Amino acid sequence: MRIYTRQGDKGMTRLADGSRIAKSHQRVASYGDIDELNSHIGLLAAKITVQHPQVLAELTLIQQELFDLGGELAFSSEAQSSAIWQVREEWTTRLESQIDHYTEQLAPLRQFILPGGSEAAALAHVVRTLTRRCERQLLVLAEQEQINPAVIPYVNRLSDWFFTLARYLVCQEGKPEVHWIKAADR
Repeated sequence: MRIYTRQGDKGMTRLADGSRIAKSHQRVASYGDIDELNSHIGLLAAKITVQHPQVLAELTLIQQELFDLGGELAFSSEAQSSAIWQVREEWTTRLESQIDHYTEQLAPLRQFILPGGSEAAALAHVVRTLTRRCERQLLVLAEQEQINPAVIPYVNRLSDWFFTLARYLVCQEGKPEVHWIKAADR
């Protein structure tokens, strides 16, 4: 099988249900951003593989779930139904449980945190911001077309998960978090 088909050379793409739409369509932008997010999660996972096997397992599951999400977004609005939807409310509930687990191990959050502290934490913050961008794209798509109602809460919670992960990674590395300081106090 060749990797190139030349079918997209004029700015169109084929969706999973066989329909064709412009590559500039909001649906394509949404699943493209999910794909980009998944790639950055792979980079984060590669950075922390040895030090945090449980986190690696959770990241791998999230990557699988995001691939499922991209797959359901790759169906046209007309094909959207519970028959193709993969994302489930239980995924969001699981993320909340993991956030709570990691938060229990952290100092209380009393001020804003800047991305950084360690390379792994900085990567987790990059992933968090990409997750927020995905959420914004999905919200625009949901205003225009039908999508699985479980998607927005999942992606919203996922950004919280990566924020908490960034804090957890800094803590595990014994490094201080980078706190934001008001301009008047700098």
